[in-house]
Amino acid sequence: MTLADRWLLPDGVDESLPAQAERIEHLRRTLLNLHHSWGYQLVIPPLLEYLDSLLTGAGSDLENETFKVIDQLSGRMMGIRADFTSQVARIDAHCLKGEAIQRLSYCGSVLRTVPSGLDGTRSPIQIGAELYGHGGIDSDVEILSLMIDTLFASGIYSPVLDLGHVDIVRELLSFCDLSDNQRDVISEFYKTKDLPELAIFVASLDLPACQAGWLNVLPRLCGDESVIAQARELIGGVSEKTDAALDQLQWIKETISLRYPSVQFHFDLSDLVSYSYHTGLVFAAYLPGQGNAIARGGRYNNIGEVFGRSRPATGFSADLKTLVLLSDFDLPLSNVVLAPAGNDVALWSAITKLRSEGYKVIQDLGDVSLDQKADFKLVCVNGDWQTLAANL
Repeated sequence: MTLADRWLLPDGVDESLPAQAERIEHLRRTLLNLHHSWGYQLVIPPLLEYLDSLLTGAGSDLENETFKVIDQLSGRMMGIRADFTSQVARIDAHCLKGEAIQRLSYCGSVLRTVPSGLDGTRSPIQIGAELYGHGGIDSDVEILSLMIDTLFASGIYSPVLDLGHVDIVRELLSFCDLSDNQRDVISEFYKTKDLPELAIFVASLDLPACQAGWLNVLPRLCGDESVIAQARELIGGVSEKTDAALDQLQWIKETISLRYPSVQFHFDLSDLVSYSYHTGLVFAAYLPGQGNAIARGGRYNNIGEVFGRSRPATGFSADLKTLVLLSDFDLPLSNVVLAPAGNDVALWSAITKLRSEGYKVIQDLGDVSLDQKADFKLVCVNGDWQTLAANL
């Protein structure tokens, strides 16, 4: 390794310089204030936990994405969080313990062993919200609405909302009486949308024609709102759960459309990209021309069962860095005041007062800040410190 190479960051690990860091921090504050205005309370889980807690339940999907270290104090294996969901579920189930509806939000760094997201980062800043204790469709709509408001507050006003429902896939696979291995193979074809290989595999199963038809048509039920009507014709009546799932998707689309007319919709009834712990509605937000979701979430009932308390839950998350990269928002302007060097008490009082009023005051250290662009300068006029226009 050369001397220059010592300062290279690992692949997928990045840092933010002042201009970008200011945008990230401004958006973080804006979004957490937004979540607070909806009644969501901020929680700050630890960056690392014992592995048997971190990868329990919802976290089991993240086994291969989690960095693992040995605790030098206890000798136990610990993990650096790759996602917040299991941690927030533990907080709701084990720490807060109340039976009332619980609204929680979070924002912080996560670390992953493999790249993910728009720019292949392994170190996202994840922001999200979770709602515990309500299993009805109204809480799904609330979380979806908060996710859209989060995107709007980031300057992203025309996302495409992709909706799916895991009950549809699971019910059809269950009715076909497949082995675990056969389900896994079909699920992988659904994830990759490999329709030719799916058709070959389904033909090899010697299923009744109607069941083979369900399995082959499901990944083709992908597109605009007309997909719901097609699904009612092709898989309607398979079970009460599939019919109820289609009703939910239709109702959610109509409700969100009234609240957010600029949002476009896409449906994917074979969506299995989400984590395995999801139990109902799953959703993701996209921007045209971008291959990766900019926000994602869904329902995950009973997520806290492994922590001693089973509760219905729904939530979403996004990467703050990605939102900043794609966003179009202006930072609030702060008037810059240049103050002269010196330790005069009256000068210091004037500087402190200006800063408390929202001005950005930079005190001259000799010659460092002489080139600093400023709106005002602090000058002493007849013994009184005053702010004057910088060009005077």
